[in-house]
Amino acid sequence: MGKAKHDVDFLEKCLTGIKGLDEITKGGLPRGRPTLICGSAGCGKTLFAMEFLMRGALDYGEPGVFMTFEETPEDLAKNFISLGFDLHDMMTRGLIATDHVYIERSEVEETGEYDLEGLFIRLGNAIDSIGAKRVVLDTIEALFSGLSNAAILRAELRRLFHWLKDRGVTAIITGEKGDKLLTRYGLEEYVADCVILLDFRIDKQISTRRLRIVKYRGSSHGSDEYPFLIDESGLSILPITSLGIDYPVSTERIATGIPKLDAMLEGKGFYRGSTILVSGTAGTGKTSMSATFADAACRRGERCLYCAFEESPGQIIRNMSSIGIDLARWVKQGLLKFHSARPSLYGLEMHLLTFHKKIDKFNPQVFIIDPISNLSAAGTESEVKSILTRLIDYLKMKNISTFLTDLTHFTGNLEHTSEEISSLIDTWLLLRDIELNGERNRGLYILKSRGMPHSNQIQEFLLTNQGIELIDIYTGSGEVLTGSARAAQDAGEKASEQTRRREVDRRIREQERKRNALETKIAALRAEFDVETEEVLLMAEEEQKRQTVLTGDRLEMAYLRKGKPLVPEAMRSKKKKGE
Repeated sequence: MGKAKHDVDFLEKCLTGIKGLDEITKGGLPRGRPTLICGSAGCGKTLFAMEFLMRGALDYGEPGVFMTFEETPEDLAKNFISLGFDLHDMMTRGLIATDHVYIERSEVEETGEYDLEGLFIRLGNAIDSIGAKRVVLDTIEALFSGLSNAAILRAELRRLFHWLKDRGVTAIITGEKGDKLLTRYGLEEYVADCVILLDFRIDKQISTRRLRIVKYRGSSHGSDEYPFLIDESGLSILPITSLGIDYPVSTERIATGIPKLDAMLEGKGFYRGSTILVSGTAGTGKTSMSATFADAACRRGERCLYCAFEESPGQIIRNMSSIGIDLARWVKQGLLKFHSARPSLYGLEMHLLTFHKKIDKFNPQVFIIDPISNLSAAGTESEVKSILTRLIDYLKMKNISTFLTDLTHFTGNLEHTSEEISSLIDTWLLLRDIELNGERNRGLYILKSRGMPHSNQIQEFLLTNQGIELIDIYTGSGEVLTGSARAAQDAGEKASEQTRRREVDRRIREQERKRNALETKIAALRAEFDVETEEVLLMAEEEQKRQTVLTGDRLEMAYLRKGKPLVPEAMRSKKKKGE
């Protein structure tokens, strides 16, 4: 019973359709209740209200009334057509009704008690004419500008909010920000069920708009200050942090483009959808690694979005061709897209929104920023970290592999990022200069790589005509050598190795010769032995025959001496045969 009652009493919300706002309000504005939008001039109150009406009519089938006390409908139509909202068309289709209430202080004559009864009738007719579900009053100061009696003003102001609530329309009332209060009269924020404050500030010549939900009766909501943007597609609010770290995780591995680096990463490369950071001082090869990773992605048939903050696309393509990386063909095939801009071109929020738009439009599998350290020119360290945190969360939600480069300085800690984003990084590669024997050479090692065993070796980093090549640094004989010293050491060791190998080959050949001679000698002795054995056997056979003949002769002699006849014929025959 308790749960059923809770469901019935649950606050119903009205989706605004404004990008990001429904996320931080957890469902939109309170349905059937008034919301106050307050802020200084130029912060975007009128646009906020108009977009609320437009998207309500187009996306949610809820017609709306826009009652303006300052701008005429013609002026509004001209202002919003540049943002893609055709107010005239919406009015013609009966989706939006506008009413311009002109109030001039000099033309107001106070005769008797003042009330808003006439306004209610006028607004009620407009609502009924199109069956409006949404209402905007812009701005409330203009409505009360002709009144000098503060008591009546406050009473009518309260009555206006209650009237809107009784009509059951979801209303937005805009108001100017007061000196010390949220609004000029200091009452609206107490009467309204939801109050949203818009702010427009300029810091270091970079303008930023921010939004904060001051209160929201009956509902939890995001309480941070949220930067927002106004561009050709309307208003966009990007949450500072994701609602939760529950993005999908892939076990698929993708090649880095450098076989030796793949070998250092368990022989399989990076995890798909992970965030990779390459940091190093100037000239260590960060852009070359970015281009190599982009080239590897395109070779797999994947789309890559390359955001460059230092070089133009043509310059990157030209420079990378010098080390054998042909990025132009991937651009031609539509697999590689560049976005090149100076970080100071606009604020960080605009950069973030631009990233979002380009990612949504191009739908890449690999996203590269080269380098992130240049973003510090457009904001503070904490702001850059906030932007990158939101961007990385967004990319991880989409399972896009992210490759970032970061410029470090010789005087600072190399194992440190200026934006303090190391905790957001899955794999961190560090490029460093190694100065030995009057030479400066590049070295690479893996600082960390989550979820996989990886090499702890420092590799010499070479830029060759065939791309990036990693070589084991010479660490023998108790010394570390790179560059020409390593090459000379390698050449010396190779010469020594060849000498030793030739000596071993010579010894093997000598031993083989001796073995052949020995076998030849054994064969000769064996042949001589066989001949002698044959002669001995022949002599034995002859001796046996001689003995047989001698025995026969003796028998015959014995017979003759005894006067007996000769040895029987069979015995003689046997004798002849030598048996």
